[in-house]
Amino acid sequence: MKSLNILKSVGLVALAGLGLSMALGNPSQSDYEEYALAQLTVYLKNNVCTEAPKGLNNFLARQCTILVDTGRPKLKRIVAQNTYQLNFIFFSIYRTELSISPFLPAYRFETVGAFQNFYIYQAEMQ
Repeated sequence: MKSLNILKSVGLVALAGLGLSMALGNPSQSDYEEYALAQLTVYLKNNVCTEAPKGLNNFLARQCTILVDTGRPKLKRIVAQNTYQLNFIFFSIYRTELSISPFLPAYRFETVGAFQNFYIYQAEMQ
């Protein structure tokens, strides 16, 4: 009986420790915005800029990459304005709907943030 009580106590302490580490490791919305901006930048450079017409030594692709880099502050504002956070103390869910230009498809992302990491669990083109 005494060993059962000790086991329960150890389990409760471990559970409390896990809860505390999750609460302390719950990333903020600004952390998410930085993460989303980095993901968006990589996506645009690797998928949109590479689709630019080839010619003149890939001039358009290079210019596209430069535009993505110089447009980061505007992209960050777009992400911030189009993100909604559901904070559950131990983790957060972020919903972002992006429509950067009428010439590019719109996207909807749902991401969970926990332990200072982000995990995209839904990404769909609209």
